[in-house]
Amino acid sequence: MIRAVLRDLTTGPIAVQMRRFVVVGAITAGIQMGLLWLFVDIAGLNYLIGATIAIEITIILSYVFNNAWTFQASQNTGVSEYLGGLLKTNLVRGTAIPIQLGVLYVLVEWASLMYLIANAIAIFLSGLYRFVLDSQWTWG
Repeated sequence: MIRAVLRDLTTGPIAVQMRRFVVVGAITAGIQMGLLWLFVDIAGLNYLIGATIAIEITIILSYVFNNAWTFQASQNTGVSEYLGGLLKTNLVRGTAIPIQLGVLYVLVEWASLMYLIANAIAIFLSGLYRFVLDSQWTWG
């Protein structure tokens, strides 16, 4: 499954979806980074707690943007279908939260990276995982 997804990234039927997913991901990653900074540097929260809250907010934003644009051909419409898709993406992306937080923790505590740089790396590393599961299950 993963090999087929990787092969189709440039020329296959999911190439356009992948590019759109990356654009949405870049926008929401920027929002997540801003929220994380606000939660940690302004509100004084621990970086892991701030990251968890920022991640959940951007999960919802990502779903709204991806449903409207990235996966418009298989868009969830109607209240029941829309909320069902939101629940599915929360489950998919919720499973990525421990991955992202784990990478964040390791890079901050063991590699001594600044938490914002570590978070950017963690977002990137968990991105392909989220795309594969979202494209196959949330909008599959």
